[in-house]
Amino acid sequence: MTKQITYSPAYTLVPTYECFNRCTYCNFRVDPDQDHWLTLEKSQPILRKLQDQSVCEILILSGEVHPQSSRRKSWFQHIYNLCKLALSEGFLPHTNVGVLSFAEMETLKKVNASMGLMLEQITPKLLKTVHRHAPSKLPSLRLQQLEWAGQLQIPFTTGILLGIGEDKRDSWQTLEAIAAIHQKWQNIQEVILQPYQLGSKQKLEGSTFPLHRLPEMVAKARDILPNSITIQIPPNLITDPNCLLDCLEAGARDLGGISPKDEVNPDYPHFSHQELVDLLTSGGWQLVPRLPVYPHYHNWLSFSVQNVLTTWKNSSQFQPLLSI
Repeated sequence: MTKQITYSPAYTLVPTYECFNRCTYCNFRVDPDQDHWLTLEKSQPILRKLQDQSVCEILILSGEVHPQSSRRKSWFQHIYNLCKLALSEGFLPHTNVGVLSFAEMETLKKVNASMGLMLEQITPKLLKTVHRHAPSKLPSLRLQQLEWAGQLQIPFTTGILLGIGEDKRDSWQTLEAIAAIHQKWQNIQEVILQPYQLGSKQKLEGSTFPLHRLPEMVAKARDILPNSITIQIPPNLITDPNCLLDCLEAGARDLGGISPKDEVNPDYPHFSHQELVDLLTSGGWQLVPRLPVYPHYHNWLSFSVQNVLTTWKNSSQFQPLLSI
């Protein structure tokens, strides 16, 4: 019997690369005031060109403007407007823009099918190293975000980053914290296990995460996390095809949103669709597209998002997954 592995056909819009955090491993950010924001006028033709390309998810991915900045309000409004535009063009937005306030999350829920924030690692020791100049990477802030998503009934994706100075026990504790929040609110639809890979812009010294350890991490995560949480792995960061297949055998079941460019890891292009299909077929897997919100969360969505979702649910592209 063929086993299924899912992915979301996606496209990423970046409102701005500017970010007040300075994580030493980042290949995404630029300094505040050093970037031109993506306008709605430039976004609309991009979205319209995607309408006949089977793309369902628009990932709104942004650097963070400081919560106390005079520009925070306009930054947040711009993110909301981009989500609303994507929705009006028939797409399902998924927003991942860093730490937000409760009120900001509540507002974005109206125009998003799902949202996300990487927990990364909850060990405080990283605040002295890779997160020394990254105030919004405080573990308590990120855990609070997951809690608020539960309170607001926002389908949520989070994950851990591997190879940034943590040890195995740190990763287990981070996964246990995610599991505890999910047991309380049932709001975590996916957990990403992301191996750190060296990029051309980063400043982190040391080696990348050893990929041969990733299947073991997947198996341990599958033991820790409730079965209702899907384990996701990023295929472009797993440069050994055999390792990718081993991760699937260990319990990973999703490849995330696959976009033409990985904005966070631009040095690691995705496989072509056919390359990915061929690789997975060789291991007995069938690649199946999914929507950015899982079926058991559909009734959590706002009326306007549900209207767009209905159109996608009726698309033959997604029929194989509607019974899951």
